[in-house]
Amino acid sequence: MIALSLSEISGAVNGVLHLDGALNADGSPTTPATVVSGAVDTDSREIRSGGIFVAKPGETTDGHLFAPAAIDNGAALLIVERALDLPVAQIIVADAVVALGDLATFVVARVRAEGRLRVIGVTGSNGKTTTKNLLRAILERVGPTVAARASFNNEVGAPITMLAVDFDTRFLVAEMGASGIGEIARLIRMVRPDVGIVLKVGLAHAGEFGGIEATLAAKTEMVTDLLATDVAVLNADDPRVAGMRAHTRARVVWFGQDATRTLRAPDGTDFSGVHATGIEVSRSGTTFTLHLAGGDTRPVTFQVLGEHHVMNALAAAATAEVLGVGIDDIVAALESVVTAERWRMQVLGGRDGVTVINDAYNASPDSMTAALKTLAQIRRPGERTVAVLGEMSELGEFSGDEHDRIGLLAVRLNISQLVVVGSAARRMHISTINEGSWDGESLFVDDQDDAFALLAATIRPGDTVLVKSSNSAGLRFLGDRLGEFFS
Repeated sequence: MIALSLSEISGAVNGVLHLDGALNADGSPTTPATVVSGAVDTDSREIRSGGIFVAKPGETTDGHLFAPAAIDNGAALLIVERALDLPVAQIIVADAVVALGDLATFVVARVRAEGRLRVIGVTGSNGKTTTKNLLRAILERVGPTVAARASFNNEVGAPITMLAVDFDTRFLVAEMGASGIGEIARLIRMVRPDVGIVLKVGLAHAGEFGGIEATLAAKTEMVTDLLATDVAVLNADDPRVAGMRAHTRARVVWFGQDATRTLRAPDGTDFSGVHATGIEVSRSGTTFTLHLAGGDTRPVTFQVLGEHHVMNALAAAATAEVLGVGIDDIVAALESVVTAERWRMQVLGGRDGVTVINDAYNASPDSMTAALKTLAQIRRPGERTVAVLGEMSELGEFSGDEHDRIGLLAVRLNISQLVVVGSAARRMHISTINEGSWDGESLFVDDQDDAFALLAATIRPGDTVLVKSSNSAGLRFLGDRLGEFFS
Protein backbone atom coordinates (compact mmCIF):
# COMPACT_ATOMS: atom_id res chain seq x y z
CA MET A 1 0.00 0.00 0.00
CA ILE A 2 1.08 3.59 -0.52
CA ALA A 3 2.52 5.30 2.55
CA LEU A 4 -0.20 6.90 4.70
CA SER A 5 -0.24 8.24 8.23
CA LEU A 6 -2.44 6.58 10.81
CA SER A 7 -4.47 9.76 10.93
CA GLU A 8 -5.10 9.61 7.18
CA ILE A 9 -6.11 5.94 7.34
CA SER A 10 -8.43 6.57 10.28
CA GLY A 11 -10.16 9.34 8.34
CA ALA A 12 -10.44 7.23 5.21
CA VAL A 13 -12.26 4.42 7.03
CA ASN A 14 -14.32 6.63 9.38
CA GLY A 15 -12.65 4.97 12.35
CA VAL A 16 -11.40 5.88 15.80
CA LEU A 17 -7.64 5.73 16.30
CA HIS A 18 -6.67 3.78 19.43
CA LEU A 19 -3.00 4.15 20.44
CA ASP A 20 -2.96 3.24 24.16
CA GLY A 21 0.38 1.55 24.74
CA ALA A 22 1.06 1.20 21.02
CA LEU A 23 4.71 1.02 20.00
CA ASN A 24 6.49 1.21 16.68
CA ALA A 25 8.84 -1.54 15.56
CA ASP A 26 11.79 0.42 16.96
CA GLY A 27 10.11 0.68 20.36
CA SER A 28 9.14 4.35 20.06
CA PRO A 29 5.56 5.45 20.86
CA THR A 30 3.13 5.34 17.97
CA THR A 31 1.50 8.68 17.11
CA PRO A 32 -1.22 9.76 14.64
CA ALA A 33 1.58 10.94 12.36
CA THR A 34 3.18 7.47 12.23
CA VAL A 35 3.31 6.28 8.62
CA VAL A 36 2.55 2.73 7.50
CA SER A 37 2.93 1.32 4.00
CA GLY A 38 2.78 -2.46 4.32
CA ALA A 39 0.42 -4.81 2.52
CA VAL A 40 -3.17 -5.13 3.73
CA ASP A 41 -4.77 -8.51 4.38
CA THR A 42 -7.51 -10.28 6.32
CA ASP A 43 -5.38 -13.42 6.67
CA SER A 44 -2.91 -13.16 9.55
CA ARG A 45 -0.68 -15.73 7.84
CA GLU A 46 -0.13 -13.32 4.92
CA ILE A 47 0.92 -10.37 7.11
CA ARG A 48 4.53 -9.26 6.87
CA SER A 49 6.57 -6.54 8.58
CA GLY A 50 4.75 -3.20 8.51
CA GLY A 51 1.52 -4.74 7.27
CA ILE A 52 -2.09 -3.88 8.09
CA PHE A 53 -4.33 -6.63 9.44
CA VAL A 54 -8.09 -6.28 8.99
CA ALA A 55 -9.86 -8.33 11.68
CA LYS A 56 -12.87 -9.53 9.72
CA PRO A 57 -15.54 -11.53 11.54
CA GLY A 58 -16.23 -14.75 9.61
CA GLU A 59 -18.95 -17.35 9.39
CA THR A 60 -17.06 -19.89 11.49
CA THR A 61 -14.46 -17.83 13.32
CA ASP A 62 -13.52 -14.25 14.19
CA GLY A 63 -10.53 -12.43 12.73
CA HIS A 64 -9.96 -10.67 16.05
CA LEU A 65 -8.76 -14.00 17.46
CA PHE A 66 -5.86 -13.95 14.99
CA ALA A 67 -4.68 -10.42 15.75
CA PRO A 68 -1.83 -11.65 18.04
CA ALA A 69 -0.58 -13.88 15.21
CA ALA A 70 -0.71 -10.91 12.84
CA ILE A 71 1.40 -8.89 15.28
CA ASP A 72 3.88 -11.74 15.56
CA ASN A 73 4.19 -11.62 11.77
CA GLY A 74 4.94 -7.89 11.87
CA ALA A 75 1.58 -6.07 11.68
CA ALA A 76 1.99 -2.33 12.30
CA LEU A 77 -1.76 -1.62 12.37
CA LEU A 78 -4.96 -3.45 13.17
CA ILE A 79 -8.33 -2.45 11.77
CA VAL A 80 -10.79 -3.89 14.27
CA GLU A 81 -14.42 -3.72 15.34
CA ARG A 82 -13.50 -3.61 19.02
CA ALA A 83 -10.39 -2.49 20.88
CA LEU A 84 -7.95 -5.27 21.70
CA ASP A 85 -5.49 -5.36 24.59
CA LEU A 86 -2.47 -5.47 22.30
CA PRO A 87 0.54 -3.11 22.03
CA VAL A 88 -0.04 -1.99 18.46
CA ALA A 89 -1.94 0.80 16.72
CA GLN A 90 -5.61 0.04 16.16
CA ILE A 91 -8.39 1.75 14.24
CA ILE A 92 -11.83 0.84 15.55
CA VAL A 93 -14.58 0.73 12.92
CA ALA A 94 -18.22 -0.31 12.81
CA ASP A 95 -17.68 -2.86 10.02
CA ALA A 96 -14.25 -4.18 9.08
CA VAL A 97 -15.27 -5.25 5.57
CA VAL A 98 -16.78 -1.84 4.81
CA ALA A 99 -13.63 -0.20 6.18
CA LEU A 100 -11.48 -2.36 3.89
CA GLY A 101 -13.46 -1.13 0.90
CA ASP A 102 -13.30 2.48 2.08
CA LEU A 103 -9.53 2.27 2.40
CA ALA A 104 -9.25 0.81 -1.11
CA THR A 105 -11.40 3.63 -2.48
CA PHE A 106 -9.18 6.23 -0.78
CA VAL A 107 -5.90 4.72 -1.94
CA VAL A 108 -6.95 4.20 -5.56
CA ALA A 109 -8.37 7.74 -5.74
CA ARG A 110 -5.10 9.19 -4.46
CA VAL A 111 -3.02 7.18 -6.92
CA ARG A 112 -5.42 7.97 -9.75
CA ALA A 113 -5.12 11.67 -9.04
CA GLU A 114 -1.57 11.44 -10.37
CA GLY A 115 -3.13 10.79 -13.80
CA ARG A 116 -1.22 7.60 -14.66
CA LEU A 117 -3.38 4.73 -13.38
CA ARG A 118 -5.93 3.01 -15.65
CA VAL A 119 -8.47 0.67 -14.04
CA ILE A 120 -9.93 -2.35 -15.80
CA GLY A 121 -12.88 -4.28 -14.34
CA VAL A 122 -13.64 -7.86 -15.42
CA THR A 123 -16.87 -9.75 -14.77
CA GLY A 124 -18.85 -12.63 -16.26
CA SER A 125 -20.32 -15.96 -15.28
CA ASN A 126 -17.23 -17.75 -16.59
CA GLY A 127 -13.69 -16.82 -17.57
CA LYS A 128 -12.97 -13.91 -15.20
CA THR A 129 -9.78 -15.31 -13.72
CA THR A 130 -8.39 -16.55 -17.04
CA THR A 131 -9.09 -13.22 -18.75
CA LYS A 132 -7.57 -11.34 -15.82
CA ASN A 133 -4.41 -13.45 -16.02
CA LEU A 134 -4.11 -13.05 -19.79
CA LEU A 135 -4.63 -9.30 -19.53
CA ARG A 136 -2.02 -9.06 -16.78
CA ALA A 137 0.48 -10.92 -18.98
CA ILE A 138 -0.17 -8.44 -21.80
CA LEU A 139 -0.15 -5.24 -19.75
CA GLU A 140 2.96 -6.17 -17.76
CA ARG A 141 4.87 -5.90 -21.03
CA VAL A 142 4.16 -2.17 -21.23
CA GLY A 143 3.94 -1.00 -17.62
CA PRO A 144 3.67 -1.95 -13.92
CA THR A 145 0.43 -3.89 -13.46
CA VAL A 146 -1.54 -5.00 -10.40
CA ALA A 147 -4.03 -7.85 -10.73
CA ALA A 148 -5.76 -10.14 -8.29
CA ARG A 149 -4.11 -13.32 -7.11
CA ALA A 150 -6.21 -16.46 -7.58
CA SER A 151 -9.91 -15.48 -7.67
CA PHE A 152 -9.84 -12.46 -5.37
CA ASN A 153 -13.03 -10.95 -6.73
CA ASN A 154 -15.48 -10.34 -3.88
CA GLU A 155 -16.01 -7.57 -1.31
CA VAL A 156 -12.87 -8.72 0.52
CA GLY A 157 -10.57 -10.00 -2.23
CA ALA A 158 -11.17 -7.15 -4.68
CA PRO A 159 -10.20 -4.31 -2.28
CA ILE A 160 -7.14 -6.26 -1.11
CA THR A 161 -6.03 -6.29 -4.76
CA MET A 162 -6.84 -2.59 -5.19
CA LEU A 163 -4.73 -1.71 -2.15
CA ALA A 164 -1.62 -3.12 -3.85
CA VAL A 165 -1.39 -0.18 -6.25
CA ASP A 166 1.27 2.48 -5.80
CA PHE A 167 2.25 5.65 -7.65
CA ASP A 168 4.21 3.66 -10.25
CA THR A 169 1.27 1.39 -11.10
CA ARG A 170 0.03 1.94 -14.63
CA PHE A 171 -2.76 -0.68 -14.77
CA LEU A 172 -5.07 -2.18 -12.14
CA VAL A 173 -6.99 -5.25 -13.32
CA ALA A 174 -9.83 -5.86 -10.88
CA GLU A 175 -11.75 -9.11 -11.13
CA MET A 176 -15.33 -8.51 -9.96
CA GLY A 177 -17.54 -11.44 -9.00
CA ALA A 178 -20.95 -11.53 -7.38
CA SER A 179 -23.52 -13.89 -5.93
CA GLY A 180 -26.31 -11.31 -5.83
CA ILE A 181 -27.58 -8.05 -7.25
CA GLY A 182 -25.72 -4.98 -6.01
CA GLU A 183 -22.39 -6.65 -5.29
CA ILE A 184 -20.67 -5.63 -8.53
CA ALA A 185 -22.12 -2.13 -8.18
CA ARG A 186 -20.50 -1.90 -4.75
CA LEU A 187 -17.11 -2.87 -6.19
CA ILE A 188 -17.58 -0.44 -9.07
CA ARG A 189 -18.21 2.38 -6.61
CA MET A 190 -14.83 1.65 -5.00
CA VAL A 191 -12.95 2.15 -8.26
CA ARG A 192 -14.99 3.06 -11.32
CA PRO A 193 -13.20 1.32 -14.20
CA ASP A 194 -11.94 3.12 -17.26
CA VAL A 195 -12.65 -0.15 -19.10
CA GLY A 196 -15.37 -2.59 -18.08
CA ILE A 197 -15.30 -6.14 -19.53
CA VAL A 198 -18.33 -8.45 -19.53
CA LEU A 199 -17.54 -11.98 -20.70
CA LYS A 200 -20.70 -14.06 -20.43
CA VAL A 201 -24.02 -14.31 -18.64
CA GLY A 202 -24.74 -17.93 -17.78
CA LEU A 203 -26.15 -20.16 -15.06
CA ALA A 204 -23.12 -19.99 -12.74
CA HIS A 205 -24.46 -19.06 -9.26
CA ALA A 206 -28.00 -18.91 -10.72
CA GLY A 207 -29.36 -20.48 -7.53
CA GLU A 208 -27.94 -17.65 -5.44
CA PHE A 209 -28.98 -14.94 -7.89
CA GLY A 210 -32.50 -16.30 -8.26
CA GLY A 211 -32.41 -17.02 -11.99
CA ILE A 212 -30.79 -15.97 -15.24
CA GLU A 213 -32.54 -12.59 -15.42
CA ALA A 214 -31.23 -11.65 -11.98
CA THR A 215 -27.77 -12.78 -13.08
CA LEU A 216 -28.08 -10.53 -16.12
CA ALA A 217 -29.11 -7.56 -13.96
CA ALA A 218 -26.12 -8.11 -11.67
CA LYS A 219 -23.57 -8.39 -14.50
CA THR A 220 -25.02 -5.31 -16.23
CA GLU A 221 -23.89 -3.30 -13.21
CA MET A 222 -20.40 -3.43 -14.73
CA VAL A 223 -21.35 -1.01 -17.49
CA THR A 224 -24.22 1.13 -16.21
CA ASP A 225 -22.04 3.63 -14.35
CA LEU A 226 -19.35 3.96 -17.00
CA LEU A 227 -18.94 7.45 -18.43
CA ALA A 228 -18.97 8.48 -22.08
CA THR A 229 -15.17 8.68 -21.91
CA ASP A 230 -14.94 5.06 -20.71
CA VAL A 231 -15.05 1.83 -22.72
CA ALA A 232 -17.28 -1.24 -22.35
CA VAL A 233 -15.72 -4.40 -23.82
CA LEU A 234 -18.62 -6.74 -24.58
CA ASN A 235 -19.04 -10.30 -25.88
CA ALA A 236 -20.83 -9.98 -29.21
CA ASP A 237 -21.63 -13.70 -29.30
CA ASP A 238 -23.68 -13.66 -26.08
CA PRO A 239 -27.04 -11.93 -26.76
CA ARG A 240 -27.48 -11.01 -23.10
CA VAL A 241 -24.07 -9.32 -22.97
CA ALA A 242 -24.55 -7.68 -26.37
CA GLY A 243 -27.82 -6.22 -25.07
CA MET A 244 -25.90 -4.29 -22.42
CA ARG A 245 -25.00 -1.80 -25.14
CA ALA A 246 -28.36 -0.16 -24.45
CA HIS A 247 -27.50 0.32 -20.77
CA THR A 248 -24.18 2.13 -21.01
CA ARG A 249 -22.98 5.57 -22.00
CA ALA A 250 -19.51 4.20 -22.68
CA ARG A 251 -17.99 3.53 -26.08
CA VAL A 252 -18.52 -0.15 -26.91
CA VAL A 253 -15.77 -2.44 -28.20
CA TRP A 254 -16.87 -5.91 -29.28
CA PHE A 255 -15.13 -9.28 -29.22
CA GLY A 256 -16.35 -12.66 -30.46
CA GLN A 257 -15.66 -15.67 -32.65
CA ASP A 258 -18.15 -14.79 -35.36
CA ALA A 259 -15.89 -13.24 -37.98
CA THR A 260 -18.80 -12.14 -40.18
CA ARG A 261 -20.61 -10.18 -37.49
CA THR A 262 -20.87 -6.43 -37.74
CA LEU A 263 -22.77 -4.74 -34.93
CA ARG A 264 -24.37 -1.34 -35.07
CA ALA A 265 -24.38 1.11 -32.19
CA PRO A 266 -27.43 3.31 -31.45
CA ASP A 267 -25.73 6.22 -33.22
CA GLY A 268 -25.49 4.18 -36.42
CA THR A 269 -21.78 3.49 -36.14
CA ASP A 270 -20.67 0.02 -37.21
CA PHE A 271 -18.20 -1.93 -35.11
CA SER A 272 -16.19 -4.82 -36.49
CA GLY A 273 -15.21 -6.61 -33.34
CA VAL A 274 -11.98 -8.26 -32.29
CA HIS A 275 -12.35 -11.84 -33.48
CA ALA A 276 -10.57 -15.08 -34.31
CA THR A 277 -10.51 -17.17 -37.49
CA GLY A 278 -8.99 -20.53 -38.34
CA ILE A 279 -9.40 -21.96 -34.83
CA GLU A 280 -7.81 -25.41 -34.45
CA VAL A 281 -7.77 -27.29 -31.15
CA SER A 282 -5.30 -29.94 -30.04
CA ARG A 283 -3.99 -31.35 -26.77
CA SER A 284 -1.06 -28.92 -26.97
CA GLY A 285 -3.33 -25.87 -27.17
CA THR A 286 -5.20 -23.85 -29.78
CA THR A 287 -4.05 -22.02 -32.87
CA PHE A 288 -5.99 -19.18 -34.45
CA THR A 289 -5.60 -15.92 -36.30
CA LEU A 290 -6.25 -12.83 -34.19
CA HIS A 291 -8.01 -9.90 -35.84
CA LEU A 292 -7.95 -6.62 -33.93
CA ALA A 293 -10.57 -3.93 -34.41
CA GLY A 294 -7.98 -1.64 -35.96
CA GLY A 295 -7.30 -4.15 -38.75
CA ASP A 296 -4.05 -5.77 -37.55
CA THR A 297 -3.92 -9.58 -37.76
CA ARG A 298 -1.46 -12.16 -36.46
CA PRO A 299 -1.39 -15.95 -36.05
CA VAL A 300 -1.44 -17.07 -32.41
CA THR A 301 -0.23 -20.34 -30.91
CA PHE A 302 -2.17 -20.36 -27.66
CA GLN A 303 -1.01 -22.95 -25.14
CA VAL A 304 -4.00 -22.67 -22.80
CA LEU A 305 -6.08 -25.76 -23.48
CA GLY A 306 -9.63 -25.45 -24.79
CA GLU A 307 -11.37 -23.53 -27.57
CA HIS A 308 -13.52 -21.73 -24.99
CA HIS A 309 -10.43 -19.93 -23.71
CA VAL A 310 -10.01 -18.26 -27.11
CA MET A 311 -12.92 -16.00 -26.10
CA ASN A 312 -11.00 -14.99 -22.99
CA ALA A 313 -7.96 -14.26 -25.14
CA LEU A 314 -10.10 -12.11 -27.46
CA ALA A 315 -11.50 -10.15 -24.50
CA ALA A 316 -7.98 -9.52 -23.21
CA ALA A 317 -6.75 -8.53 -26.68
CA ALA A 318 -9.67 -6.14 -27.24
CA THR A 319 -9.01 -4.46 -23.90
CA ALA A 320 -5.28 -4.21 -24.53
CA GLU A 321 -5.91 -2.60 -27.91
CA VAL A 322 -8.15 -0.01 -26.22
CA LEU A 323 -5.30 0.73 -23.82
CA GLY A 324 -2.85 1.33 -26.66
CA VAL A 325 -0.97 -1.98 -26.63
CA GLY A 326 0.27 -3.11 -30.05
CA ILE A 327 -0.51 -6.46 -31.61
CA ASP A 328 3.08 -7.72 -31.30
CA ASP A 329 3.01 -7.35 -27.51
CA ILE A 330 -0.50 -8.81 -27.34
CA VAL A 331 0.43 -11.93 -29.27
CA ALA A 332 3.77 -12.41 -27.51
CA ALA A 333 2.01 -12.29 -24.14
CA LEU A 334 -0.81 -14.64 -25.17
CA GLU A 335 1.73 -17.16 -26.45
CA SER A 336 3.73 -16.96 -23.22
CA VAL A 337 0.87 -18.13 -20.99
CA VAL A 338 0.98 -21.89 -20.47
CA THR A 339 -1.82 -22.41 -17.93
CA ALA A 340 -4.78 -20.16 -17.21
CA GLU A 341 -4.46 -20.83 -13.47
CA ARG A 342 -3.90 -23.81 -11.23
CA TRP A 343 -6.85 -26.23 -11.46
CA ARG A 344 -8.12 -24.57 -14.66
CA MET A 345 -7.50 -26.88 -17.64
CA GLN A 346 -4.18 -27.70 -15.99
CA VAL A 347 -2.39 -30.49 -17.85
CA LEU A 348 -0.72 -33.07 -15.60
CA GLY A 349 0.49 -36.66 -15.81
CA GLY A 350 2.55 -38.07 -18.67
CA ARG A 351 3.48 -41.59 -17.57
CA ASP A 352 2.36 -44.25 -20.08
CA GLY A 353 0.99 -41.48 -22.25
CA VAL A 354 -1.75 -40.68 -19.72
CA THR A 355 -2.85 -37.03 -19.76
CA VAL A 356 -4.75 -35.65 -16.74
CA ILE A 357 -6.61 -32.36 -17.23
CA ASN A 358 -7.43 -30.87 -13.84
CA ASP A 359 -10.22 -28.34 -14.39
CA ALA A 360 -11.92 -28.71 -11.02
CA TYR A 361 -11.51 -25.26 -9.54
CA ASN A 362 -15.04 -24.38 -10.52
CA ALA A 363 -17.91 -25.62 -12.67
CA SER A 364 -21.08 -24.28 -14.22
CA PRO A 365 -23.17 -25.75 -17.03
CA ASP A 366 -21.31 -23.58 -19.55
CA SER A 367 -17.81 -24.42 -18.33
CA MET A 368 -18.66 -28.12 -17.89
CA THR A 369 -19.94 -28.21 -21.47
CA ALA A 370 -16.82 -26.46 -22.77
CA ALA A 371 -14.50 -28.81 -20.90
CA LEU A 372 -16.29 -31.94 -22.18
CA LYS A 373 -16.22 -30.61 -25.75
CA THR A 374 -12.49 -29.97 -25.40
CA LEU A 375 -11.97 -33.51 -24.14
CA ALA A 376 -13.78 -34.86 -27.19
CA GLN A 377 -11.90 -32.56 -29.58
CA ILE A 378 -8.43 -33.63 -28.43
CA ARG A 379 -9.13 -37.37 -28.54
CA ARG A 380 -6.39 -39.21 -30.41
CA PRO A 381 -7.37 -42.06 -32.76
CA GLY A 382 -7.63 -45.37 -30.92
CA GLU A 383 -7.29 -43.85 -27.44
CA ARG A 384 -9.90 -43.31 -24.73
CA THR A 385 -11.36 -40.25 -23.06
CA VAL A 386 -12.33 -40.41 -19.39
CA ALA A 387 -14.48 -37.75 -17.70
CA VAL A 388 -14.43 -37.64 -13.89
CA LEU A 389 -17.25 -35.29 -12.93
CA GLY A 390 -18.58 -33.92 -9.66
CA GLU A 391 -21.30 -31.53 -8.59
CA MET A 392 -22.02 -28.17 -10.22
CA SER A 393 -23.03 -26.17 -7.15
CA GLU A 394 -25.18 -23.05 -6.63
CA LEU A 395 -27.65 -23.85 -9.42
CA GLY A 396 -30.75 -23.85 -7.23
CA GLU A 397 -33.88 -25.00 -9.07
CA PHE A 398 -31.84 -25.58 -12.25
CA SER A 399 -29.56 -28.15 -10.62
CA GLY A 400 -31.38 -31.37 -11.53
CA ASP A 401 -32.01 -30.52 -15.17
CA GLU A 402 -28.49 -29.20 -15.71
CA HIS A 403 -26.84 -32.29 -14.21
CA ASP A 404 -29.08 -34.42 -16.45
CA ARG A 405 -28.03 -32.39 -19.48
CA ILE A 406 -24.32 -32.83 -18.77
CA GLY A 407 -24.76 -36.59 -18.43
CA LEU A 408 -26.50 -36.74 -21.81
CA LEU A 409 -23.80 -34.54 -23.35
CA ALA A 410 -21.11 -37.00 -22.23
CA VAL A 411 -22.97 -39.76 -24.07
CA ARG A 412 -23.50 -37.70 -27.22
CA LEU A 413 -19.84 -36.67 -27.31
CA ASN A 414 -18.96 -40.37 -27.12
CA ILE A 415 -16.79 -39.98 -24.01
CA SER A 416 -15.30 -43.42 -23.47
CA GLN A 417 -15.75 -43.59 -19.69
CA LEU A 418 -17.69 -41.41 -17.27
CA VAL A 419 -16.99 -41.55 -13.54
CA VAL A 420 -19.45 -39.53 -11.44
CA VAL A 421 -18.30 -38.68 -7.92
CA GLY A 422 -20.60 -37.82 -5.00
CA SER A 423 -24.32 -38.04 -4.36
CA ALA A 424 -24.93 -34.41 -5.40
CA ALA A 425 -23.81 -35.29 -8.94
CA ARG A 426 -25.53 -38.68 -9.18
CA ARG A 427 -28.12 -37.45 -11.67
CA MET A 428 -25.39 -37.22 -14.31
CA HIS A 429 -24.87 -40.96 -13.92
CA ILE A 430 -28.60 -41.74 -13.95
CA SER A 431 -29.20 -39.68 -17.08
CA THR A 432 -26.50 -41.57 -19.00
CA ILE A 433 -28.08 -44.88 -18.03
CA ASN A 434 -31.51 -43.62 -19.07
CA GLU A 435 -30.07 -42.62 -22.45
CA GLY A 436 -29.77 -46.35 -23.06
CA SER A 437 -26.74 -46.19 -25.30
CA TRP A 438 -24.13 -47.16 -22.73
CA ASP A 439 -23.36 -50.41 -20.97
CA GLY A 440 -20.95 -49.84 -18.10
CA GLU A 441 -19.38 -46.72 -19.58
CA SER A 442 -20.79 -44.69 -16.69
CA LEU A 443 -19.79 -45.51 -13.13
CA PHE A 444 -20.80 -43.89 -9.85
CA VAL A 445 -18.64 -43.68 -6.71
CA ASP A 446 -19.38 -42.06 -3.37
CA ASP A 447 -16.18 -40.11 -2.77
CA GLN A 448 -12.73 -39.13 -3.97
CA ASP A 449 -10.94 -42.07 -2.38
CA ASP A 450 -13.20 -44.54 -4.17
CA ALA A 451 -12.74 -42.60 -7.40
CA PHE A 452 -8.96 -42.62 -7.08
CA ALA A 453 -8.85 -46.36 -6.38
CA LEU A 454 -11.09 -47.05 -9.38
CA LEU A 455 -9.18 -44.82 -11.75
CA ALA A 456 -5.72 -45.92 -10.63
CA ALA A 457 -6.75 -49.50 -11.44
CA THR A 458 -8.59 -48.89 -14.71
CA ILE A 459 -6.93 -46.02 -16.56
CA ARG A 460 -5.11 -47.36 -19.60
CA PRO A 461 -1.95 -46.14 -21.35
CA GLY A 462 -2.80 -43.24 -23.65
CA ASP A 463 -6.00 -42.25 -21.83
CA THR A 464 -6.92 -38.58 -21.54
CA VAL A 465 -8.64 -37.89 -18.23
CA LEU A 466 -10.70 -34.76 -17.45
CA VAL A 467 -11.45 -33.97 -13.79
CA LYS A 468 -14.17 -31.34 -13.44
CA SER A 469 -16.40 -30.11 -10.60
CA SER A 470 -17.31 -27.05 -8.60
CA ASN A 471 -14.80 -25.94 -5.99
CA SER A 472 -17.04 -27.14 -3.17
CA ALA A 473 -16.88 -30.72 -4.44
CA GLY A 474 -13.11 -30.72 -4.01
CA LEU A 475 -12.24 -32.83 -7.04
CA ARG A 476 -9.28 -30.55 -7.76
CA PHE A 477 -7.45 -32.54 -5.09
CA LEU A 478 -8.39 -35.78 -6.84
CA GLY A 479 -6.99 -34.28 -10.04
CA ASP A 480 -3.73 -33.49 -8.28
CA ARG A 481 -3.52 -37.07 -6.92
CA LEU A 482 -4.10 -38.53 -10.35
CA GLY A 483 -1.59 -36.16 -11.93
CA GLU A 484 1.05 -37.18 -9.41
CA PHE A 485 0.21 -40.89 -9.74
CA PHE A 486 0.67 -40.77 -13.51
CA SER A 487 3.67 -38.43 -13.54
